[in-house]
Amino acid sequence: MGTWDIGPFDNDTAADFGGDLDEATLQERESMIRGVLTRAADPADGLDTSDGERAVAAAALVVAQHPDGTPACSIYGPSEPMPEFPADLRQLTVDALDQVVSELSELAELWGEAADGPKWRQDVTRLRDVLDPPTPPQGEALFEI
Repeated sequence: MGTWDIGPFDNDTAADFGGDLDEATLQERESMIRGVLTRAADPADGLDTSDGERAVAAAALVVAQHPDGTPACSIYGPSEPMPEFPADLRQLTVDALDQVVSELSELAELWGEAADGPKWRQDVTRLRDVLDPPTPPQGEALFEI
C-alpha cells in the first residue's frame, strides 16, 4: 500500500486518480467519478485496496460540492475544476463509503492494522456524514402524561 497519510488523495492510487481526472475532459470527469463510486458501492466479493482508495478520493470531491462540505484540498488531488455533480451521486457516495469501511474492504483491513487507522476511519465517516447526517437518538420523554 503506497500510503503516506490519511487524506483522501494521500496515497499513490488516489494521487494517480487525481492526475487522470486532470487529463480528462470536463465532460468525462463525472463519468469517471461515477464509475469509481459504482465499483466501490457494489463489490462482487470484496473491495480491493485500490478501488477503496479511489472511492475515498472521489467521495471527497462529491462532498466538496455539498453546502456542508469542505474543499478537497490536496497537492495530490486534481487541479482542474470538477463539473457540477448531480444529486444522485450523493447516495452512491454514501453507499461506496459504507463499503470502504466494511468487513469486505481490504483498505479498511489495512488501516485497521495502522497506528492512524482510527483517524482514517473518522475522516471517512466525516465525509459520509456530510452527505447522510446521522439521526440524533430519540431522547426519553421528559415527562409522562
